Amino acid sequence: MSDKKRLKIALVGKPNSGKSSLFNQLTGLNQKIGNFPGITVDKRTGACQLDENTDAEIIDLPGIYSLYPRTLDEKIVVEVLTDTNGTDYPDCIAVIADATNLKNSLLLLTQLVDLQLPVVLALNMMDLAARSGLSMDIKRLSDELGVPVAMINAREGRGIDSLKRLLAKGVKPSVKKVFHPVNGVEAALEEINSRFKLKSAYEAFQYLQQSEGLKFLSAQDKVFIKDVAARNKFFPHKYQGAETIHRYEFIQKVLDVTIIKSARKDWKGASTKLDRILTHKVWGYLIFFAILFLIFQSLFAFAQIPMDAIDRGFAGLSSYLGKKLPEGPFFELISSGIVPGIGGIIIFIPLIAILFAFISILEETGYMSRVVFLMDKIMRKFGLSGRSVVPLISGMACAIPAIMATRTIDNWKDRLITIFVTPFMSCSARLPVFGILVALIIPKERIFGLISLQGIALMSLYLLGFAAAMFSALLMKAIVRIKERSYLIMEMPTYRMPKWSNVGFTIVEKTKAFVMEAGKVIIAVSIILWVLASYGPADVMNNSRKVVSEQTMNMRLTEKEFENRVAAYKLEHSYAGTIGKWMEPIIRPLGFDWKIGIALITSFAAREVFVSTIATIYSLGSSDDNVTIKERLKDEINPETGGPRFTPAVGFSLLVFYTFAMQCMSTLAVVWRETKGWKWPLAQLLYMTALAYSSALIVYQVLS
Repeated sequence: MSDKKRLKIALVGKPNSGKSSLFNQLTGLNQKIGNFPGITVDKRTGACQLDENTDAEIIDLPGIYSLYPRTLDEKIVVEVLTDTNGTDYPDCIAVIADATNLKNSLLLLTQLVDLQLPVVLALNMMDLAARSGLSMDIKRLSDELGVPVAMINAREGRGIDSLKRLLAKGVKPSVKKVFHPVNGVEAALEEINSRFKLKSAYEAFQYLQQSEGLKFLSAQDKVFIKDVAARNKFFPHKYQGAETIHRYEFIQKVLDVTIIKSARKDWKGASTKLDRILTHKVWGYLIFFAILFLIFQSLFAFAQIPMDAIDRGFAGLSSYLGKKLPEGPFFELISSGIVPGIGGIIIFIPLIAILFAFISILEETGYMSRVVFLMDKIMRKFGLSGRSVVPLISGMACAIPAIMATRTIDNWKDRLITIFVTPFMSCSARLPVFGILVALIIPKERIFGLISLQGIALMSLYLLGFAAAMFSALLMKAIVRIKERSYLIMEMPTYRMPKWSNVGFTIVEKTKAFVMEAGKVIIAVSIILWVLASYGPADVMNNSRKVVSEQTMNMRLTEKEFENRVAAYKLEHSYAGTIGKWMEPIIRPLGFDWKIGIALITSFAAREVFVSTIATIYSLGSSDDNVTIKERLKDEINPETGGPRFTPAVGFSLLVFYTFAMQCMSTLAVVWRETKGWKWPLAQLLYMTALAYSSALIVYQVLS
């Protein structure tokens, strides 16, 4: 049995303090993402070896400014740090503080000290502090606060070993006390302490301040606390302002005796000069548009070669398995169902990885915060909150966490409109659909030898989704009257070169999550779809060769052409074909046939399933397995016209439909959970479906 000591360590700090960088340095690839118990808020945990005798579980808590939360994420942090019996209650806390803005970071630290929690202060960004000319007495700072202090540079990995040693050695609560109860509160605190046996007066004070927000308290406990507050005339948040002022007075005294030399006032001169350009009311938008243009041009420029290689690899694998595996339904399922289905998602790993690489670089450099600030000015004109920018930008990755991110919006009406329009932002699940259709109908040509037409088309689809979101927000603004106004308050981080290891972590984490989550759905859908597309009424399927022989009696078909017609006949008369034929009259005005109809139905499970569905459908409709997805679609014939099925009119109709249609069932589910009812998700589904159908109809009728 191992004699190793095991600790649970929580990382806390303000947003943009460097928590994520430190978490990556401590845990490397030994990390996982889950949810806090009963709540769909991301919980990042990882394993770390502090020394030979000590292992640790590191919990990266959401960013927080103080123990008085305003958002759900912040409430989770308070819950974790005050529930002594909770599964996530830490043995030690590392407070990550921006050394260049220490005053604001110490507010939270003093509150944790008063809770009698074991705390280590990790002074991050010491390189920037040195560049600013800031100099401080670290030993004096540690003595004044009563906590050990480590100097680190989380991005570069400097000082991490010394931080590990401090954590492994064992940290005791500080003997300092910043909180002093005001007159008239002592009696209430004594009653709370007497019942709950708390460690400090400040913990009892927090029970009085926010008992409703502490979910671990029972209903009886909350009744008791309210009764104590009422008898002692204690009103929640009454003393919060005075407490904050007192804490900042204490912090200022600490800084006065520990800072040897203050930072130069002009040390952020370069960032200030850049902001004058990047957040300019004209140049800022032009530069942002140019960056978007570069991203979408790069997606096709860099991803095309690996995508083609993966496409041909899976086509070859499907053909090889079809020839080598024994005959039988199970082996046909593998070669004609599962392999093409999985290939239909693996092919888009290069696109997904490149997209998240660019997003990560923008975040690492500090530019993404400027985008939020810049776009805030536009959002307000459409009735959205400034805080709506973050969920909308997050929606380019996935609508589900983006909708959950609306919890940072205080005003309910602002939040409701943001939830309603966020699914219009083209998420990464739409990227596979866009990628295959754009590559199919847009020529692989370049303007001036540099600008890709396919890249322009892809960017246009994202802008079209954004325009739909803004138009829908205007409609919602007229329906849901908004009288209150919200304001976006955020700190602008200093511009820095991206930390490439952090970019790498993001690419691996996001791509793996995309493939694993999509893979579960794809395998299930591929199996169901293969069964539905391979089987049908017994008499019809058994007589397929006879019927095709009679239909082609006067044709001179090769054996391969004949087998293709038999396979196509079986598919058309299968159970899947029957379902597709049933809905074909509804979607025919859009240029879609029954095969596309099947893909429309299955892709409601997840948008990316569209590609794996058509890969499976067209592999079953052909006896030649050694053909790529794009080749199958390009060779598909419209029996009514004798020409290609996927004409530009059909392709653009599909692209517009998928730009506007509801993303997936999971999105509806999260909207239901966030709005606490079916009214808004059903309204959202009907509105987006009607907009998608009517828009696709107009596009097809105009272009055909």
